[in-house]
Amino acid sequence: MTQNKRGAGGGKKVRTSEGGPGSSGRGGSGRGLAVRVKTARGRKIGSQIWLARQLNDPYVMRAKAAGYRSRAAFKLIELDDRFHFLAPGKKVVDLGAAPGGWTQIAVDRVKAGAPGGGMVIGIDVNPWLPVTDATCLTLDFLDAAAPDALKQALGGKANVVLSDMAAPATGHGATDHIRIMALAETAWMFAEEVLAPGGVFVCKVFQGGTEGGLLKQIKARCGVVRHAKPPASRKESAEVYVVGLEFKG
Repeated sequence: MTQNKRGAGGGKKVRTSEGGPGSSGRGGSGRGLAVRVKTARGRKIGSQIWLARQLNDPYVMRAKAAGYRSRAAFKLIELDDRFHFLAPGKKVVDLGAAPGGWTQIAVDRVKAGAPGGGMVIGIDVNPWLPVTDATCLTLDFLDAAAPDALKQALGGKANVVLSDMAAPATGHGATDHIRIMALAETAWMFAEEVLAPGGVFVCKVFQGGTEGGLLKQIKARCGVVRHAKPPASRKESAEVYVVGLEFKG
């Protein structure tokens, strides 16, 4: 992502197993049917692999059925079900929000737009469609004007800062790790400025050995720090989420 999350994509049939995501819930051989990409003419091998994975991803199908803009919505659902930080009335900032899957979940869970409900502000460098009851900014978070724009929209302190930002992959593991850690560190710097006491910071990082410095900073300012890899994260992905709870202010 260039500070955004991948779209949900579409598909026709998915490989399922009984009781798993996308399962029919019925018995049988348990093998399911996988969609194969039949037409590869003019399509690079990487694109073929990505398309086949999308077509056979049960979370993609569930996102489409639920009206979520990305499969990543389920990552936030699973993180919140575990750590319970998206309560009604909370103020939330969503960094790297496009296409809006996390923003949709945050709006629903903090009851944004309802009497006494919360507030959700999302920002992304890529153009994205507005999410009902959220403030959606199209602006590079690394732009010098971005923090002030977010603070103005907040009108006060935030209770939760979310970051699912990731730089475009280069294919070089060490370089990609450094780039996403730079985004994570920038997100944390912003969170330190805007989080209210007791607030929560949730940020995507990649396993790779250089996150120790950032982790030390978060532990110094948060009462509880956990690492989590929600089930919706693909097993082959190196992504994990740092969850900082009980911000000390």
